[in-house]
Amino acid sequence: MGRAQATAFYQVYGAVKFDKVYTSRLRRTAESVQLFVKAGVPQEAMAGLNEISWGNKEGKKITPEEDAYYHWMLTEWQKGKISKRIEGGESPEDVAARQKPVIDYIMTKKEQSTILICMHGRAMRILLCQLLNYPLKSMDMFEHENLGLYLLNHSGTMFSILKHNDAKHLKNVDEILMEHRRTHQHLIA
Repeated sequence: MGRAQATAFYQVYGAVKFDKVYTSRLRRTAESVQLFVKAGVPQEAMAGLNEISWGNKEGKKITPEEDAYYHWMLTEWQKGKISKRIEGGESPEDVAARQKPVIDYIMTKKEQSTILICMHGRAMRILLCQLLNYPLKSMDMFEHENLGLYLLNHSGTMFSILKHNDAKHLKNVDEILMEHRRTHQHLIA
């Protein structure tokens, strides 16, 4: 599904002349922009864009107790307790602190006027708060889905949102999946 979503995203945005694509250092983000990189868009992976660390819960199946803990933590963050960390993991403040040098670095690249940043959900919400000058406790107002697009404009002094979690490009995902399955079946036969 993720590969089909990445293909659908590329089919719509592949003609955009991106100067650079920035990703987290997590494999899924690099895979999501692979078609852009194959087309010649330079890529830079930066650990500061990595997803929030979910600590002891990372990669584990979610039990009802863990789900309740997760929702409790989200509520704490929404109340403004953004220094609270998931057990063994990071807080929104931690993520914002490691994103800040990345933001500063990207902003120095004046020759890069059109960039693509691919990252995971919670980290993306935190980044949007920073770029748009919202308090971190507001991060959940930035909804997202896999390969959803936030299109931002920078006026020279501030950012504004032109598209908010746009997913129109994903309407062909089912067709792409069917084609992939047909092709894959032919390769096996």
